[in-house]
Amino acid sequence: MLIMSSSVLPYFPLKRGRVHEVYGPGSFGFFAALMGQTSGTTLWIRENYRLECINPQGLSEFTNPSQLLIANVRHQTDGLASAEEALREKAVTLVMVDISKPLSLTAGRRLQLAAKAGNSTGLCVIPEGMGSHAAETRWYCHPVFQSQDSTQQRWSLIKNKSGTLGSWHVRWNHASRRIDMVSPVSQ
Repeated sequence: MLIMSSSVLPYFPLKRGRVHEVYGPGSFGFFAALMGQTSGTTLWIRENYRLECINPQGLSEFTNPSQLLIANVRHQTDGLASAEEALREKAVTLVMVDISKPLSLTAGRRLQLAAKAGNSTGLCVIPEGMGSHAAETRWYCHPVFQSQDSTQQRWSLIKNKSGTLGSWHVRWNHASRRIDMVSPVSQ
């Protein structure tokens, strides 16, 4: 397996002052790696009826678990308002919000303006097929099971307002706390 430095992985860590989207079974791995590459506090906003929730101790391989704040909201509208305020106020470096319903262009644009004002990064975890036109980038992430390495994933950049698209096989390097690109497994 050929390993390359994370410095050659384009568009990661994500551009600050913008809101991005991720979906797929590897989306929380993407979030964890992003959190590991971001200094400062992260806010995860989720609707309280959803069953899936991350245990902050599970992020210890990526970052200090005390850097994660979790906000449970009643509705997506409350979550978007909370995300907008957090992005704008510079209180946190990274804001992740779970999206369960389609995001209107107006709501997506409001998040972009808030991220720009606060120079913070936003990440929306979306269901497949539910992206916003306002997103700076959209990523599809899934694990690679052909490999002996259980942490290997394939990250596909499927929307990019400021560059090209592509796919990369990556894995988290625990020792250096960074993303390494790896060559795909040959058949």
